[in-house]
Amino acid sequence: MYNFDIYTDSSCDLSKEMIDNYNLKVMQLEVTIDDNPPVLNCDIEPKELYDKLRDGAMAKTNAVTPGFFEENMRESLETGKDILYIGFTSALSVTYNNGAMIIGELQEEFPNRKIMHIDSLCASVGQGLLVHYAALKRAEGLSMEEIFQNVMEMKDKIHHQVTVDDLFFLKRGGRVSATTAVAGSVLNIKPMIEVSAEGKLDTTGKVRGRKSAMKELVAKMKATADLDTLNQVFISHGDCLEDAERVRDMILEAFPNAQVNISYVGAVIGAHTGPGVIALCYLGNTIKGSK
Repeated sequence: MYNFDIYTDSSCDLSKEMIDNYNLKVMQLEVTIDDNPPVLNCDIEPKELYDKLRDGAMAKTNAVTPGFFEENMRESLETGKDILYIGFTSALSVTYNNGAMIIGELQEEFPNRKIMHIDSLCASVGQGLLVHYAALKRAEGLSMEEIFQNVMEMKDKIHHQVTVDDLFFLKRGGRVSATTAVAGSVLNIKPMIEVSAEGKLDTTGKVRGRKSAMKELVAKMKATADLDTLNQVFISHGDCLEDAERVRDMILEAFPNAQVNISYVGAVIGAHTGPGVIALCYLGNTIKGSK
């Protein structure tokens, strides 16, 4: 039994098995499809969402509410647990800020409990990698303070190499123009995207064709990875497992000792990136997003 709980939110895109195995507390963002009532991220299977998006459905998302944070964190504190919260980048959602606000209130109410929080400046399995690392170190017996310090030192070096298959989903979110989306579709252009040091999405290049995009993901990893320090590598995908497995195989050819984990891009992130997205995340030897 641990003396502190690790909290995160459902944008971490960790598998249910991993969440259960490490007893993580995952706060749920919401997804709304067309005119239906919103549902919690955990209550919609990713494949169901991607099938609906392929059929033309519109999806939007909502942050974790302060009330959801308060209810769950209060339960931990009342049972004598401390809390470490590692949240979705505040540059893309108010979820982290909602959690931090409630933590401030709960700290006043429970002055004898320790509550620590980290804006991961990461998304999807980049955030998940940090949470997984924290869970591993908790299992090894490190204190909450030690884990907090380690995660703070690592978070700026969690590289996210991302490609999407359909630019129209980025257009919906205002990430690219309609002209770019149409031209990209006609010319089979695939944008290369990274999460910046500020936790934002930056388009860093374009390649022609899906295979070239997957090769480019791994090429950037070869140039920036630090797997000697942390050999855990995470891949998340938008209902394109075979492509994710091809990326995994290319990674293992270059880094035979890598521990590669594959999971879905969950409904919240997937609502904005669409089917076919692939995200590759790992610890780098440079600040993420640096040239």
